[in-house]
Amino acid sequence: MTDYTADIFISGGGIAGQVTAAAFAEAGFTVVMADPFVPVTRATDDASDLRSTAFLRPARQLFDRIGLWPLLAPHAKPLDQLAVIDTTGWPPEIRDRRVFQSDDMGDEPFGWNLMNWVVRREIWSYLQQQDRIEALYGAGFRSIVQRTSEIFVTLTNGDRVRARMGIAADGKFSPLREAAGITVSTTRYGQKSLAFTVTHDLPHDNISTEIYNAGGPFTIVPLPDIDGMNASAIVWMNEGPRAVELMQMDIAAFEDAMFTRSTGLLGRMHLKGNRSIWPIITQTADALVAGRIAVVAEAAHALPPIGAQGLNTSLNDVIALLEIAERSGQALGDPAMMRAYEQARASDISRRARVIDLFNRVTRSSDGVMQAVRLIGLKTVHDVSPMRRKVMRAGLGPN
Repeated sequence: MTDYTADIFISGGGIAGQVTAAAFAEAGFTVVMADPFVPVTRATDDASDLRSTAFLRPARQLFDRIGLWPLLAPHAKPLDQLAVIDTTGWPPEIRDRRVFQSDDMGDEPFGWNLMNWVVRREIWSYLQQQDRIEALYGAGFRSIVQRTSEIFVTLTNGDRVRARMGIAADGKFSPLREAAGITVSTTRYGQKSLAFTVTHDLPHDNISTEIYNAGGPFTIVPLPDIDGMNASAIVWMNEGPRAVELMQMDIAAFEDAMFTRSTGLLGRMHLKGNRSIWPIITQTADALVAGRIAVVAEAAHALPPIGAQGLNTSLNDVIALLEIAERSGQALGDPAMMRAYEQARASDISRRARVIDLFNRVTRSSDGVMQAVRLIGLKTVHDVSPMRRKVMRAGLGPN
């Protein structure tokens, strides 16, 4: 049994927890981060996260600030355009296509796409070299006692942590959030998404593409070449039974289904590695703070994988919490600081959850009226310049 003392205790060692630890340590705070699982840092390992994330500009700016971007940049693919294709029927018939250009928002790409398991690997290696961070993998959160000026945490291996503030970054089933007494509100859609990597015949030209059809979007996000071949990460949303059926298909049948669903946009697609399957929900915490505990990332909000809002919204939490902590100084974790964090993030999270919920319901629908609304909305958002820029700016994060 070991006793640790730090400024901040972080429950959760996934990407959000890792970035939070790196960010606070770079700002001069001492951090203990604990996670019950050893990091999965290879695509072929069991439980590897085969999803990718398009990190938007605010996330890249955070990575620049805390020294992570030089590690991640070699593995990133810039996203210069976003194409949206509206289809109906089966096989899908294209009704309309609109392309959003990143230069509408300045000289940089919309974002940079990286595989999640690669991000975990690179940041895990970085954390092990940081003097201000104790990264305790294999020991998760067990219990907490909150006092007026500090918290006392016990881990599953018996280790204890004394800290001025705690951060729950431990996922949608967050044990620290639950121990702090924070409840959640959940919406279930009966959908699941498949996440996997493909190579394909035709180049993606750094264009991220969402193809709408009943069941949800088929999203193609560019990756660096794999073995000299064009490559992309795919997120394919469907009603639950169809997603399970696709998950269980043999590779040849699955690749045929991919070709049809993608409208042959990039030619034949070839599965590389495993497929993973994830339930689609909207879940938001009913509060973002309790005493000296702040809730971030999926512990605070789990959103459908649409518009790259999931992990980017999580990193917006980290950015806000860090800025407030730096201003607070010796008042780290005090009531005024915690209220400031809640005020900074609660309304943005609520708005994004509502918008993505509505967007998901519209894009997944097979109803003719809803499909007509979807088409009209796409044309209006794209073709009216002020609205297009406003929507694009909102997608990057809060002002």
